Amino acid sequence: MSILLFILILLVLVLVHELGHFAIAKLAKIRVDEFAFGFPPRLFAKKFGETTYAFNLLPLGGYVKIYGEDPNEVKHEDAARSFSAQPRLVQAAVIVAGVIMNIVLAWVLISATLAIGIAAPVDNDEGFPVTNARLMITEVSAKGPAEISGIVGGDYLISLADGADTVLASSPEIVSAFVGPREAKPITVTYEHEGVTKKSTMLPVSGISQKGAAIGIYMDMVGMLKLPIDQALYHGAIKTWQYTRLTAVGIWTFLSEAVTGHANFNEVTGPVGIVKAVGAASAVGFSNVLLFTALISINLAIINIIPFPALDGGRLLFITIEGIMRRAIPTRITNYVNISGFALLMLLMLLVTYHDIAKLVH
Repeated sequence: MSILLFILILLVLVLVHELGHFAIAKLAKIRVDEFAFGFPPRLFAKKFGETTYAFNLLPLGGYVKIYGEDPNEVKHEDAARSFSAQPRLVQAAVIVAGVIMNIVLAWVLISATLAIGIAAPVDNDEGFPVTNARLMITEVSAKGPAEISGIVGGDYLISLADGADTVLASSPEIVSAFVGPREAKPITVTYEHEGVTKKSTMLPVSGISQKGAAIGIYMDMVGMLKLPIDQALYHGAIKTWQYTRLTAVGIWTFLSEAVTGHANFNEVTGPVGIVKAVGAASAVGFSNVLLFTALISINLAIINIIPFPALDGGRLLFITIEGIMRRAIPTRITNYVNISGFALLMLLMLLVTYHDIAKLVH
């Protein structure tokens, strides 16, 4: 199920991104030969007007084939409608449109989560009021008693008992006070997982918390945050900017560390890790899936604008250089650079996927 949801999310992200290129090219009256999801081999295609719409087998991306991106393919009869015949600003607008669409999609999705309602801490930074607050497990310690017992982030604590005493899990302080003095003594934790009430018996251990024994959970009082549509759109825009800025800083930091050989690839998530994260988000609720999709869309936008060959940012860099030089860069050079860049990206993807699998195994 997680894989199908991941493919659906990828489909939406790719279609929105490529729709940006497609729409601006059409508005500029540039000929668009193909709009495709996935990479060949082709499963099916249908031509409407001058554009072929295709669905390919490998759902790892998509593309829009714009006439004249390769100047060597331009024929005299339609030369004026080719990409290479357009002013540099028009070319740049076509390239940047995909990135802008991903940011717009993120804004729409984040606004939707705020309008539909999403779990948020009682003490949230914005001071938004929340309703129906409950004690949520936000994270579990690796190989701690809670994780071993099957408790995961997103579960809600209901009560704790040791056979003689029972307390309602109404605050982090009450839970910590109950667990702290009971090292190596069995306690029964009642919790809610995906709407189902469960019980698990575990032994608190020392070494996790400085305040005493613990079962390895992080907690917060979490309720439902829901805003009117106008406020959702406004605060959605603010959140989109904040997430975009934080993502850009994070990616810049990682790339800087990668150049110096200090990058930690265990902190990077590839396709395998994203599938796992999609499953975790869907378990918490629909709003979390929307928010997760928005964050991926922002990541896709930032990564794509990096001035690296085979990415939109690389193409934008070529257009900028050509504008400064006032002449086109020879096609053989751009093709060589883009192929080399694509090969490096595939190697990076393989490396990240390897680390994804390694984290799952361990």
